[in-house]
Amino acid sequence: MSALELPSAVNLARAQFALTVVWHFLFPAFTIGLASYLAVLEGFWLRTGKAVYLDTFRYWLRIFAVAFAMGVVSGLVMSYQFGTNWSVFADRTAPVLGPLLGYEVLTAFFLEAGFLGVMLFGLERVGKRLHFLATCLVAIGTLISAFWILSANSWMQTPAGHVVGPDGRFNPADWWAIVFNPSFPYRFAHTVTGAYLTTAMIVGAVGAWHLLHDRNNPRARLMFSMAMWMAAAVAPAQLVIGDLHGGNSYEHQPAKVAAMEGHFETERRAAAILFGWPDAEAGLVRDRIGIPGLASLYLTHDLDGEVRGLKDMPRDTWPTNLPLVFWSFRIMVGFGLLMIALGVAGLWLRHKGRLYDAPWLHRFAVGMGPSGLIAVTAGGTVTEAGRQPFTVYGALRTIDSVSPVAAPAVAASLAAFAAVYLAVFGAGIWFLLHLFNQAPHAHEPGPPPGQPIRTAGITPAPALVAGAQDAGRSLAQPAE
Repeated sequence: MSALELPSAVNLARAQFALTVVWHFLFPAFTIGLASYLAVLEGFWLRTGKAVYLDTFRYWLRIFAVAFAMGVVSGLVMSYQFGTNWSVFADRTAPVLGPLLGYEVLTAFFLEAGFLGVMLFGLERVGKRLHFLATCLVAIGTLISAFWILSANSWMQTPAGHVVGPDGRFNPADWWAIVFNPSFPYRFAHTVTGAYLTTAMIVGAVGAWHLLHDRNNPRARLMFSMAMWMAAAVAPAQLVIGDLHGGNSYEHQPAKVAAMEGHFETERRAAAILFGWPDAEAGLVRDRIGIPGLASLYLTHDLDGEVRGLKDMPRDTWPTNLPLVFWSFRIMVGFGLLMIALGVAGLWLRHKGRLYDAPWLHRFAVGMGPSGLIAVTAGGTVTEAGRQPFTVYGALRTIDSVSPVAAPAVAASLAAFAAVYLAVFGAGIWFLLHLFNQAPHAHEPGPPPGQPIRTAGITPAPALVAGAQDAGRSLAQPAE
């Protein structure tokens, strides 16, 4: 393929960032909820003393370690892309985004790094309460990290609290307005709730998988029961939070919402289009199937409310890929409704006393295992593709944010990233599936007391000498 046949450098750079951010977000979407789940399990163990909580905690702790490591590694690459592919964006937004990302490192990453080792390896070494504190601090660290990252992303969606200098840079004027920009509270709640649901779906799927093989496994029962409680409580709440988030987006990013809904014409009693194919050139949704008036009702909370269409907005502000935004939104909502159905089914069977005796529900839960990951990926696609053609919505265009790098160079790095990510994280996901497939069982005790623990810079020589002396004394004593 010649250079003339390649896509533009900006589209290749967008594709490269999309590749890395999708791979990266899969792991934090899981570990944010899993860290809190581990804290809850350990708290119940300390309160009740029941071994089933500790066994389940240890089962998921190994999985958390693998997923957390892959999340950290996959996130490092994204930082470099700001300099290589998006240097203009990085330069102009650095006064705002630089401190926000720095706060994330100082308040969250250091907290997680400081206590992660204690959480992973310290249960038999530091005491129960101190270990529980470490687990809670790691869980809090994941939420703090989400706070700052989502604050930065939300500022790009709904920029506020800044002034643009003569050099085109965004200079902070009000940090409270920057951090708590108009879309941040809704996006933070929506994303964290989505992470909890993602964890619930995976935990529920693993528990259901093992219940299909052994209905009496108490650890599998515990996993499945807790996941079904989470689905029943949080999935409907996510629907409400999503509606509030959509209303906020309709106010501040009307072109994105019009693309999500497939609305080209401004109209009252606007229909909620369930299926169809948006055609930007023709200005309509082909083969549409919709419910009249429903979009006006949930967007304006008035059945006769007026909903703005894309044709009422400048053409150069429309999202650049309308079908992608349109269908990603429906995938997200569709899987959200399936999660609600799973939670309701779990509640009903729990009421009937058949939660662990319904293979059809267990198969349903197994099939829903990846649903949270799919939903958050689709939701992230709506967020980012819907913001186009801007990097900072309404203030900095994507075409003006890219580095002066030729398309062949970006294409080569994109191909390299695709190959490496597929190999490395494909192997990591395969290993996670291998861990999921191992049945949870009563955990073996920790390292036996009195034996040396090898750490960097410390040899077990003194303990070995003492052990040899004890053995010598034993040999010197006559046998009884």
